[in-house]
Amino acid sequence: MTQNPWDRQSTTSGPQQSPPGPSPQPAGGPSAPQHGVSAPAEDQRLPKFAIPAADTLWWVGVHGGAGETTMALLLPGSRAANHRWPIPPPPVPTPVVLVARTHASGLRAAQRAAVEWASGVVQGVAVLGLVLIADAPGRLPRVLDDFADIVGGGVPRVWDIPWIEEWRRGEAPTPENTPDEVFEVLESIYALRAANPADYPAPY
Repeated sequence: MTQNPWDRQSTTSGPQQSPPGPSPQPAGGPSAPQHGVSAPAEDQRLPKFAIPAADTLWWVGVHGGAGETTMALLLPGSRAANHRWPIPPPPVPTPVVLVARTHASGLRAAQRAAVEWASGVVQGVAVLGLVLIADAPGRLPRVLDDFADIVGGGVPRVWDIPWIEEWRRGEAPTPENTPDEVFEVLESIYALRAANPADYPAPY
């Protein structure tokens, strides 16, 4: 892979050597589908589409306006899946990160997608985790914060992105208008993506 353009170390000048990038974040939740998990009803599942190979990272927005296109802009070389599961031919699964907003409907959609993946009905994807993008400034209400914890327990990892007013105004995301928390998320996901996709657990 090419160098991560959002790595803050890559933007420093001078002859000093950059320290090593971050190690991949270990999974805190299930890293593979689980026996005994019932799949959602057909009309509650995300659609699927075929891709030729598992050669890139896909962002799967689990509802309209989730932010998958923004995430694809933030990490060049990754792609937005248009609210669908990207399915490659076997045997190598494609790495996927789910994306949702933190309002109640967004969290419910994330939960449905996580259950769908955990049930094993989505063949050929390796879910690395879930990005939760703030839907409003300030702290989440307690009821939503608790619900987000429940949803996050069903995926390997959760990354949080705060409310960014510049993006709301329609400004394209750039390193200059992006807070440190987002850099940390991108660095963590980039480190996972840089691993060998054949090592990702998947139901193949």
